[in-house]
Amino acid sequence: MSKETIKIPDLGGADEVEVIEVCVKAGDAVSAEQSLVVLESDKASMEIPCPVAGTVVSIALKVGDKVKQGQDLLVLETAAAGTKPEAPKAAAPKTEPAAQPAPAAAKAAPASVAAQTIPVPDLGGADSVSVIELCVKAGDTVAEGDSLVVLESDKASMEIPSPVAGKVVSLAVKVGDTVSQGAALAVIESTAAVPASAAKPETAPAPAAAPAPAQAASPAKKENPLAATVGEPKSFPTLNGRSSEEVYAGPATRMLARELGVDLAQVSGSGPRGRIQKDDLHNWVKQRLQQAPAGVAAGGGSGIPAIPAVDFSRFGAIDQQDMSRLHKITAQNMQRSWLNVPHVTQFDDADITDLEDFRDSLRDEAKKRGVKMTPMPFILKACAVALKNNPKFNASLHADGDHVVYKQYVHIGIAVDTPAGLMVPVIKDVDKKSLWELAAEIVVMADKAKERKLKPEEMQGGCFTVSSLGSIGGLGFTPIVNAPEVGILGVSRLSVKPMWDGQQFVPRKMLPLSLSYDHRAVNGADAGRFLTELTALLADLRRLAL
Repeated sequence: MSKETIKIPDLGGADEVEVIEVCVKAGDAVSAEQSLVVLESDKASMEIPCPVAGTVVSIALKVGDKVKQGQDLLVLETAAAGTKPEAPKAAAPKTEPAAQPAPAAAKAAPASVAAQTIPVPDLGGADSVSVIELCVKAGDTVAEGDSLVVLESDKASMEIPSPVAGKVVSLAVKVGDTVSQGAALAVIESTAAVPASAAKPETAPAPAAAPAPAQAASPAKKENPLAATVGEPKSFPTLNGRSSEEVYAGPATRMLARELGVDLAQVSGSGPRGRIQKDDLHNWVKQRLQQAPAGVAAGGGSGIPAIPAVDFSRFGAIDQQDMSRLHKITAQNMQRSWLNVPHVTQFDDADITDLEDFRDSLRDEAKKRGVKMTPMPFILKACAVALKNNPKFNASLHADGDHVVYKQYVHIGIAVDTPAGLMVPVIKDVDKKSLWELAAEIVVMADKAKERKLKPEEMQGGCFTVSSLGSIGGLGFTPIVNAPEVGILGVSRLSVKPMWDGQQFVPRKMLPLSLSYDHRAVNGADAGRFLTELTALLADLRRLAL
């Protein structure tokens, strides 16, 4: 028998995390990969697995302690002498096994096994995303690059690949969980062949004496500064023989409760052993908001009576389906923009006869380049020039209501209709790109949108949006401003109209344009100048070079 000190492994970049649950106690027999403790940072919780089987001698921490990578977790008595778990990145130097009789002939050692905790990688600025699919399960063998899970933000989904090959020991997430960068995704046991020279045993110094029992090794008990914010203490079931007399919730949940003004003692937890989660807070607040005054239907919001519920099945057969997450997010964003932004829409027609003739002359060159030259690159380029010459449209109102932010860059979003719903990828630095570059990028971004492969950063930072119905139709429409932007251009179906040239009516190709804008930031005269310049640029491409 030998005693090993198990340390806190790599925490995925977190500095200090809180111990929210101790899963074992002194004297317990534990198996490899059994959870020892549960830690929680500001944005995620993680279970620390035991690297080897053995018996718990003492525990060096308790619930409420703040710990960091490399700190002692517990002392474990293992059955096999000389067997030591792989040291974490920030742990003390590894002690080699004790010397043993040399074998008759040196043989290659078996493959070394290392259990690695795979964290959520950089999410491109997204704060938290939902787990919508698990691509593997415990026991599966994965190759480097194989997808582990599929995550979904407000407007995009992304597959998280495995950085190593090996066997999936356990998954730390499930469908429906919300995760952030650095949170644990899975534990993968990777194997690597050990060269024959590494099989030679070496003499190691005697192992250090086991630390004192947990009571002596634990730091002095700290008062939890968050305890005072939860109101009246609430009893919860016994946890590992320990009775909790305070609300069972993590720091991030408590922080959210303070921001929402919620007394946690009034909230029922849906997590393990009654643990209160963020969703419990959101549901609690939602239920209170839906308790509307008499005479007003629940869920109206903003003092607006809601549309009453109707049982449509009384009138005939129906097919009720769940709205996709993207559909719900789009609906919420549209409602928020419509309620908050005072919309005004102005209409005009752009004579693009010459533009269409020029575009037709590029057909052969477009085939050689492998690019389809549509009217959209010309529209984006004209919008970029108009935005630079009319800075009130290349702006956003500051959240404090006292400032206007004028942007020195020109990023334009293009609304793309996909099977999952409306998505708006953003073309960056439109003013600095050629028509050919824009044509190629539009195709790439549209394909990504339709395949749900857009990254969060590819849908952020827009200054202005173009929504084109193209050949789908209509003489015009009123697009809703994509706040915090202050303007959006709607493009309808091209039609041939008779136009007076001073002597006679001649057929001209006219493109209907609809310019919606936030009247708090843009006046009618500003919009008139913008739309007039835009139609002039589309009518005479030579102006784009000025």
